[in-house]
Amino acid sequence: MKRLGIAVVGLGWWGRVIVPLAKTSPKLRVVAAADPDPAAAAFAAREEVRLAKSYEEVLRDPQVQGVVLCTPHSLHADQIVKAAGAKKHVFCEKPLSLTRADVLRAVSACNANGVSLAVGHEKRFEPPIEELMRMVKAGELGTPLQIEANFLQDKFLLLPLDNWRLSAKEAPAGPMTATGIHLLDLSVGVMGVADRVFASVDTLGSQLTNGDTLGILVRFRGGGNALLSAVLATPFDGRFAVYGSRGWAEVRDKAHPESPEGWTLTTHMRGKRKEARDYPPAKAVLANLDAFADAAQGRAPYPVPQDEMIANVSALEAIVRSAASGRVEGVQNE
Repeated sequence: MKRLGIAVVGLGWWGRVIVPLAKTSPKLRVVAAADPDPAAAAFAAREEVRLAKSYEEVLRDPQVQGVVLCTPHSLHADQIVKAAGAKKHVFCEKPLSLTRADVLRAVSACNANGVSLAVGHEKRFEPPIEELMRMVKAGELGTPLQIEANFLQDKFLLLPLDNWRLSAKEAPAGPMTATGIHLLDLSVGVMGVADRVFASVDTLGSQLTNGDTLGILVRFRGGGNALLSAVLATPFDGRFAVYGSRGWAEVRDKAHPESPEGWTLTTHMRGKRKEARDYPPAKAVLANLDAFADAAQGRAPYPVPQDEMIANVSALEAIVRSAASGRVEGVQNE
């Protein structure tokens, strides 16, 4: 199998996870990396990856067929457009952008240039989530009525307060772009386009001035709600549950995804006993990167539809507005 030559752009915390992980893939070949931080040189040397001087140098490199963007959120849209113009396939960490206008611009550039676009929503590639989604699509749960989900952690308390992941510019609505965005993505995958949202963010248990406690109510165009919680000031807990007219299913993480211990999928169908099934740890991030390689090389469509990428960012933008205004905000979908 021919491997896709990629460059990892951004060698901060997540980029340093992606580089060694991608090197284990039979479908990817890490040919370069880029980061202006002088500390990146030592990491690139240890990983035996060529460090480019700039993003533009990466885009000019004929060995680079695709880029993996592990950069601050506000840079994503422009970087995607530049990569598409250079005919490079794009894997971008979440969120694709912070506004609907930017995600439309990014998707349009990729389509116009015939390159694949993938996004770092690795929870979609967790085996029990894949099974839950299969159940939803097959109608086994009946009509989806409501989603309840949370992603709680305290890892960000170890970050310096000036880290970009804690800034109002790069991470509006506190925990939203770090963890809440994953829950919103899954919710869109189940319920479709969001219609309106209400979000409340506070700093209650930390010194994180941008907010450590976020609660969201999402109402969907086709009916149904999602109740989402994202917190940065308590030990880890993670779950995603879909309640339908015929039954319900819940996926619960046994431990934080960075130190995985697997999951438990619990289902309860009308007229039957509640059942629980354990799943062992799996490399969901790697599965997502491999799916990107398959799409870029024409082996299979990328599993996350572009209309859901757009719907996710559209709802994100409304959540940010609601968290700031304290009011219910409509989601722009046209």
